[in-house]
Amino acid sequence: MTGTFIDIPLRDGATVPAYLTQPAKGSGPGIVLLHDSPGLDDFVTSAADLYAEEGYVVLAPRLPAHEPKAGGVAAENFAALIDALRALPQHAGKVGVVGYGRGGRLATRIAAQADVDCAACYYPDDLAACLSDIPTIRCPIVFHFPEHGAHDAREIETVLAGKPHIERYVYPGSAPGFIAPGNAHHDKPAALMAYSRTLSMLRRVLGPIFDLNHLWEQHCYFEFATRDVDAVMPTMVAEPYVNHVPTMTGGVGHDQLKRFYRYHFVHSNPADTKLIPVSRTIGSDRVVDEFVFCATHDREIDWLLPGLAPTGKYFEVPMLAVIRFRGDKLYNEHIYWDQASVLMQIGVLDPQGLPVAGRQTARKLIDETLPSNQLMPNWASSEGKPI
Repeated sequence: MTGTFIDIPLRDGATVPAYLTQPAKGSGPGIVLLHDSPGLDDFVTSAADLYAEEGYVVLAPRLPAHEPKAGGVAAENFAALIDALRALPQHAGKVGVVGYGRGGRLATRIAAQADVDCAACYYPDDLAACLSDIPTIRCPIVFHFPEHGAHDAREIETVLAGKPHIERYVYPGSAPGFIAPGNAHHDKPAALMAYSRTLSMLRRVLGPIFDLNHLWEQHCYFEFATRDVDAVMPTMVAEPYVNHVPTMTGGVGHDQLKRFYRYHFVHSNPADTKLIPVSRTIGSDRVVDEFVFCATHDREIDWLLPGLAPTGKYFEVPMLAVIRFRGDKLYNEHIYWDQASVLMQIGVLDPQGLPVAGRQTARKLIDETLPSNQLMPNWASSEGKPI
């Protein structure tokens, strides 16, 4: 944990402890983070710290075992939480609320009764109560439902119809609790998707907005232009990771990744390495880069062609990089390419009888008018058939 515990006075005279954490720069928009029935546990404080890395001041109160169902007392206490966050010297800007399970149900109640700018609700434990609040919610809100849960999809669609400020997502194969790593129903792919969707709404409504394009280009400049490992690492979070998917090379954590960069990546790239940009898509928390990687195999390229002695062959291969950010730092990179195409171009893979292609893959990526289906013997069989 990187935050501290403070006491929040409620309107009914009670006091609740709350975990408070903030971004490295010291201030930012606010989030009230509401826990599920297990309480203010390690998952919730870790989630609060994560949102702080994204640029938010986060207040996670320890909710009482039982809270009033509705009405003035509950509304006043909800407002007290929001007021306490807004009164913090670290807070600057708008306020959102995020809740899981029981906290998800309360997040919708707060969105309906208190002055917040947006809300996110994960698998609420009382769907009927949530849906009853929908008519009075005017701020943007996103719902994350598991496929296997106590909810009626038709009822939800009916209640949410005609409300463009409300987003709803269902995660196949998941069950309540899918967001929490310690839960028996934890589903990492679903949790990552839900997190990105929540963050997208938070960025859109609360900010802060970071120049991900500039941050990514700066990172690449240190990697490929200056080849300066000591400049690369500060562009990333404290414990980043990189995975070159076809060869499973990279590193997890600062020390392992720095070792990889210094001895097996930055200085492992051929002298004539060139990246040809094809497209770039920028989202709320990631960049997707499509490019052609061009180089001559004049040295052993540990990360791309591990264990293969230099062949002196030139190759071009389309690559796709998915780069995820936390705030203004890179968190991870997933890099994809067609390894068979590279192996074929450097002469260590015999393409005879295999559906693989060499530099043509890079050329067709740039020029879509080049022939298609040349590796598909059955293509001729459909000639002249009705379409």
